[in-house]
Amino acid sequence: MRNHLIKTTAALLIAACVLVSCGGKRDNQLTKDEKKEGFVLLFDGRSMAGWHLYNNYKSATWSVKDGELVCGPDKRLEHGDLVTDKEYSNYDLRWDWKINKEGNSGVFIDVQERPDIPATYASGPEYQMLEVTHADNANPLKQSGCIFNLTKQMNPAGATKAGEWNESRIVQKDGKVEFYLNGVLTTKQDFRASAWIDSIGKTHFNTYPEFGKHVSGHIALQDWFKAVSFKNIRIKEL
Repeated sequence: MRNHLIKTTAALLIAACVLVSCGGKRDNQLTKDEKKEGFVLLFDGRSMAGWHLYNNYKSATWSVKDGELVCGPDKRLEHGDLVTDKEYSNYDLRWDWKINKEGNSGVFIDVQERPDIPATYASGPEYQMLEVTHADNANPLKQSGCIFNLTKQMNPAGATKAGEWNESRIVQKDGKVEFYLNGVLTTKQDFRASAWIDSIGKTHFNTYPEFGKHVSGHIALQDWFKAVSFKNIRIKEL
């Protein structure tokens, strides 16, 4: 029995060493391949370093728990979106997320942070993140992986269910954007095309003069009234 336990322990240690040496994925750490490709972490799993509240609003809903960047659901607290300290134009952004039942959240891109712009959504298009039981899921323009209220899923990416982790990706290059959800291409858009500007004019976003007219800016995480968690947020500038 003793020899069996020794062999089993040794095998487990060897397997762990192989996993690490082969660049096995750990939460909020880059693999060797990602480092070679030029990715950097936007969330270290321990703090909110590199992020701040949009227009320095006050908010008590964001925290770091168990290696996750969490937006809590408490409606009694002040809410506000988190934005990156740095602005980005051409990049490959990747992150993991999970959301509560009937949750509604998103990631905004090309956000312009100015006192005269009241919120992140007034300038930045939104990568929609929606729990499948939310009422908006019946609207093809508001499903996960869409540009909120502007595009439909190009390809079905499956249901995003409460408590389950999803992998998302945004690639932006010279104003051309691709959204991915769990490895599936869900959106392609050219923010410099006249068709894009025309589509904005047909929605409520036409009341925001800066919406969708930029191809660089901050990246923002949406604060909403249902809990959402983020991890493994990383970016490679192109």
